[in-house]
Amino acid sequence: MTKRTQLAQEYYSAFAAGDRGFFEERLADSFTFSAPPDPHLDRAGYFERCWPGAGTGQTFNFIRLIEVGAEVIVTYEARQPNGETGRNTEILTFEGDKLIRAEVYFGWKVT
Repeated sequence: MTKRTQLAQEYYSAFAAGDRGFFEERLADSFTFSAPPDPHLDRAGYFERCWPGAGTGQTFNFIRLIEVGAEVIVTYEARQPNGETGRNTEILTFEGDKLIRAEVYFGWKVT
């Protein structure tokens, strides 16, 4: 496992735990987040729109973690407390140890 793939896993663990301090320290000031319903959110927009979903008891099972340059391609299955499971792929871009961009591509429900 590379340093960046380990960092990527730590981001998901911190999100699942609702550890905002982890994110406050490790998101770049210029961080951007994009997903189909929320293209090009800045750091504040991410915390406003996405953070309410953190720490709600979800778990992440990593299907792939591939480092390519400054990016880590992550495919995971997320299980919600109600048992629903979905699969997404995300591209995380790092600058040093800071996350500068997250692009989310929604997958499908897994049965």
